[in-house]
Amino acid sequence: MTVQAAKPAKPASAANSQSAAALAALPIEEAVDLPPDASVPAAQRHSPAVEVKGAASEAALSRTQAVIEQQIKDDKNSATAEEDPPHHGQRSAPALWFLRILAIILYVIVAFIMVYAVRHMAFTLNRLFGKQRHPYLDIETAEWPRVTVFIAAHNEEAVIADAMEALLESDYPDGRMIIMPVNDRSSDGTREIIDQIAARRPDIIRPFHRTSGKPGKAAALKDATAMIDTDIFIVFDADYVPGRGLLKQLVAPFFDPEVGAVMGRVVPLNAGTNMLTRLLDMERAGGYQVDQQARMNMKLVPQYGGTVGGIRVAALESVGGWHDDVLAEDTDLTYRLLIGGWLTAYTNRSECYEEVPESWPVRIRQLMRWTRGHNQALARHVGRLLRTKGVPFREKSDGLLLLGTYAMSPFLLLGWLITLILFYFDSVLPSPGFFLILGLVCYSAMGNFAAFFEIGTACYLDGSGNRLRILPFSIFGFIVSLVTISHATILQFIIEPFRKTQNLHWDKTKRYRGQAK
Repeated sequence: MTVQAAKPAKPASAANSQSAAALAALPIEEAVDLPPDASVPAAQRHSPAVEVKGAASEAALSRTQAVIEQQIKDDKNSATAEEDPPHHGQRSAPALWFLRILAIILYVIVAFIMVYAVRHMAFTLNRLFGKQRHPYLDIETAEWPRVTVFIAAHNEEAVIADAMEALLESDYPDGRMIIMPVNDRSSDGTREIIDQIAARRPDIIRPFHRTSGKPGKAAALKDATAMIDTDIFIVFDADYVPGRGLLKQLVAPFFDPEVGAVMGRVVPLNAGTNMLTRLLDMERAGGYQVDQQARMNMKLVPQYGGTVGGIRVAALESVGGWHDDVLAEDTDLTYRLLIGGWLTAYTNRSECYEEVPESWPVRIRQLMRWTRGHNQALARHVGRLLRTKGVPFREKSDGLLLLGTYAMSPFLLLGWLITLILFYFDSVLPSPGFFLILGLVCYSAMGNFAAFFEIGTACYLDGSGNRLRILPFSIFGFIVSLVTISHATILQFIIEPFRKTQNLHWDKTKRYRGQAK
């Protein structure tokens, strides 16, 4: 008997076209509605019921239906595979896990970077709208303590005379100040210049010519500190030119018995030399006018910078004295004083002038030195700071962020690299790569902007808005710093541990100023 099949439903997609063609080619003549017979499987009651010409039994009919249904199923699977990217079905499980791990790392990096961005913004807004703390500014008349002024020098014939002559003009009371140039094994004319000036004022100037012992600034200051009998000492690098009233401003905070160290503001003397010095002038302004003063306002952790600053001898001795095996004695001392319960005070009005690098190679070398010293302090003090219970939470948090400042540069570069990788493979991840890239964009818009906003605010507070015209060029300095700091960090933590230990030595910035006449 010849039967007609029921009119087939229109295929849902082109994927079923081959199945429809196969179905039409079969010798099917007439539709048959199968009765609800218990002998017919339930699955077949809802399937197209057909009889095929030549079929000897219902079993043959069932087999034919199964073939058609399997063909439809296979065609649908093939269509789905064609619509998806080829790598979806080919990406191995290890590759998927690797990409997921990269995504997690990127999320963590972005989170930390955003914390630093918020920190920058908080400091800037505090300087613009917050209460400003200058608790020692009004101290002008007092029983000024006896102080020793160290001038750290190593081959400083070009600048040492300027520093000594400026200190001789100080308004600090007569008989209350001793100037001690600390000449550590200079091989140029530094010693002769010091002795010539000292011969004019032997009552005030007591040179210390160091000819042996461990090299380096910290080791030299350690030996010099053992020779003094004052309770407070002030430190200047040889290229600094102190103003007449600076010593009183730096000594005034020590009337507070909780203060262990004091830091003044550093201002470039050669800011107008070229584009680099102008950019560094703005960078210094942001770091001191905004960053340091905001930390002072918010009772966080102002940093002792190793020059234009003072130390209470009792505080230094209570935390173990100078450590002559460190690369950055200033950062190391900042954290030992913090952990020891001493305060570091910042006096923004206490300005002193220094020379900044005038060429990019000198700047890069300076950054390499600073990075290695700061990262060494990170390795030494992060655990101690976390374990110390006496440090207030706000100071501990700021101290930890300050320790990690240089370490963030290589992580930022790593974040950019991970973003590029995930940009091409984000479709295999459960979280779209759009959100990963969005995080980096947020940093570029918020993080970088926050740092530049800090610099711009410093120029505004200084009353020198004309400097802002070159602010866009700061991006070049940012890139150089990012690459240099990352390079130094990788060398320090990955390469140098496998090298022979190197001895410390004096590593100072090139001097440009000629010797004073």
